[in-house]
Amino acid sequence: MRRPSLHRAARARSLRGVLSPRGALALQRADDALPFALRAALVTALAALPPFLTGRPGDAVFAMLGSFTTTFGRPLPHARRTRVLAGVAAAMTLCVAAGSALGARLRPQDGGAGALLVVAATALVAGTAKLACDRARLGGLGAVMLLFGFAVAAHAAPTPAEVLPRTLLAAGGAATAWLAALAGRLAHPEGPRRHAVALALHEVAALLDAEAAGTPRTAARHRATAAVLDAYRALEAERQRTRPGSRRTPAVRETAVTRRTHGPTSSARAAFARPASVRPRRIPGRPDRAGTRRAAASPEHAERMVDLCWSVLVAAGRRRPSYGDPAGLAGVLRAHARALVRRRPGDLPALPPAAEVNRPHGARPLAPALFVPALRMVLGTGLAGAVALALGLGHGYWAALSAAAVLHSVDVRTATRRAVQRTLGTAAGLVLAVAVLGLRPGPLALAGTVVALELLLEYAVARNYGLGVVFLTPLALLLTELAAPAERAGALVLDRAAGSLLGILLALLCALAVVHDRAAVRARRALAACVLASAQAREALAAGRAGAAPEVLQARLAAAVVELREAEDAAAGELWPAGTDPADLARAERRAYRLLGLLASSGRERARTAPGTGPGPVPLPGSPPSLSPSARSRP
Repeated sequence: MRRPSLHRAARARSLRGVLSPRGALALQRADDALPFALRAALVTALAALPPFLTGRPGDAVFAMLGSFTTTFGRPLPHARRTRVLAGVAAAMTLCVAAGSALGARLRPQDGGAGALLVVAATALVAGTAKLACDRARLGGLGAVMLLFGFAVAAHAAPTPAEVLPRTLLAAGGAATAWLAALAGRLAHPEGPRRHAVALALHEVAALLDAEAAGTPRTAARHRATAAVLDAYRALEAERQRTRPGSRRTPAVRETAVTRRTHGPTSSARAAFARPASVRPRRIPGRPDRAGTRRAAASPEHAERMVDLCWSVLVAAGRRRPSYGDPAGLAGVLRAHARALVRRRPGDLPALPPAAEVNRPHGARPLAPALFVPALRMVLGTGLAGAVALALGLGHGYWAALSAAAVLHSVDVRTATRRAVQRTLGTAAGLVLAVAVLGLRPGPLALAGTVVALELLLEYAVARNYGLGVVFLTPLALLLTELAAPAERAGALVLDRAAGSLLGILLALLCALAVVHDRAAVRARRALAACVLASAQAREALAAGRAGAAPEVLQARLAAAVVELREAEDAAAGELWPAGTDPADLARAERRAYRLLGLLASSGRERARTAPGTGPGPVPLPGSPPSLSPSARSRP
């Protein structure tokens, strides 16, 4: 029986771990940040142009609010992003319309019951937007941008006659963002696939670096596994987009096993057949006549690179890895990743060949807890707005926006990091805002500065949220100044500083107060699912049945081990004890990766001895999982 002092010590360690700001200043990889930022700035400028041409520069704010639709769904495949942005455009237009209508009816700038009702409506919009964005798996600023559109429209002192024009301007800006996304889909249809494959190459290279340096590989291996599975999903999404009749018929995959046992199916022959005259003579991955390597942009070459990543992933950590020097291969993978992102092949080192493998079919990962973060968002924004109203702060909705920005997270630990990033970013952003407002720029200069800040925001926020806040703070102030010019810029800056500090503090209190066990339950279920998937794989290997369809077992086990690590991280970020032994989680993860390598070897040996199998390239150990619909079912 544990003593109470040990319980208190464990709780203290847990609290220190949850409230630790470690990692708040870390930079993330974002290879597509600059093109995305340029497109967002262009959309903002185009949306703001009609109000300036008609002589109503103050109304450009609402067109810009609609154009912020373009910030959603950055990593999504083109087809899904087009659908998502259509829904976000409607939601953003609805937020501006509802905010304008409530502002015209209740006049929150006059205080009283009307202002309190607008605070309550702001909290409801924040919670609904958070729930919808989490369910749709939209990262980035997400719900904060929808809440920003609602709050600015409600506090811009609208009249009943201005509600419809402002709504139409927001709809026009949102439509511009949607059309820009559609143009990107037509101009660069392979963009999401390129970046997903490049990210997989970078993460596997980081795993190889960790192996070469002898450092712990747990986190690097998890990131590499998740990135490789995401790359396979991106490839499958593009394959279904280009496959004839993919909208009306289920996807038919031609795997290595079906080719060698039954021959290619008629649907697979129709989908994958290519005339001999257009088949490439040089196999990607082998030197050309000049002895150099050229990065191919074809889906086939992208699939070979992801296959190589999977082979390296399941072979990492073995005593005799077949890929030779880890550091050397890491450099080769990074060179190919840079060539993919820049769309400039150039001379590249040769990739080692990988085995002929099964093609995956994307499986949607499990959704984390949704309602608790939304509840925190409602409580935090409502409390911050009410306290700001009681204290008589000018622009009190900024307190609600700051609380929403901190609570736009998945657990208490990420909320703490967001609070640190928000505090530091706001302090630096206020200095920048004072410098700009001190020049007393006119409406056209304000709009041009907003466009420039939008470009810097989208470029920086992909690397670190705190860097994005440095540019988000002056952007919000300039939009407020453009919508309703203030007599004193200093008072505007002070209101922003006070509201931000109040919102950050109250958001942290709400995050700590709302304690739940959903993350702990998720961790226990993930551990049980991983143990069960490992047991099934071990039984199949013992019975000699794994080679018949290794892609199914690998898919189930790979998805289970990724979910295990994510569930463990989510549980560690909450105050509620997970109730699982970290040693059990570590053993289950190591066992799963070892079995993935054994499954790959078993599948390769069965395919090598199957009838009709011819000689092929010397493979690296392992074949990638096939994330088929049958493999998505969890035990």
